[in-house]
Amino acid sequence: MNITIRPEVPSDIADIEALTVAAFLNAPHTSYTEHLIVNVLRSSGNLTLSLIAEVDRKIVGHVAVSPISISDGSQGWYGLGPISVMPDYQRVGIGSQLMRQALATLRELDASGCVVLGEPEYYSRFGFKTEPSLVLPDVPPEYFQAISFDAPVPSGLVSYHESFNVQSEH
Repeated sequence: MNITIRPEVPSDIADIEALTVAAFLNAPHTSYTEHLIVNVLRSSGNLTLSLIAEVDRKIVGHVAVSPISISDGSQGWYGLGPISVMPDYQRVGIGSQLMRQALATLRELDASGCVVLGEPEYYSRFGFKTEPSLVLPDVPPEYFQAISFDAPVPSGLVSYHESFNVQSEH
């Protein structure tokens, strides 16, 4: 399977939305607002990185990266997610390729680090680990992990962009 990872272009937006809805349809721990989050991040200018994965020119994966705030004032930290892979293409390495490219691009942008909310066993494979000094309120700490890129790990409460508070259209 030949997988191409590239930045989104405007003509990809509808496909990214449909992919995100499909990817989270039967997922555990979902708010069913992931597609709305990506759209609001984009429209508010806070979608720092939006990469897609294509197989045979069909969009089968997507990852979003946006800036986060940390109460100690640390700069250059980002949140990864949502990350979506079409159900028929899951468990073949597409998500892993998106993760690796997103982290490599953040390093190229001189980011300080990145946080992620999700399954600890999956994200630890990419170097993420629980950092007791970083707290995402109301989330079990083992599901909130960070990776530092040659910067000290900050200490404080983490806030994602307000786009993550978007409510479902239903």
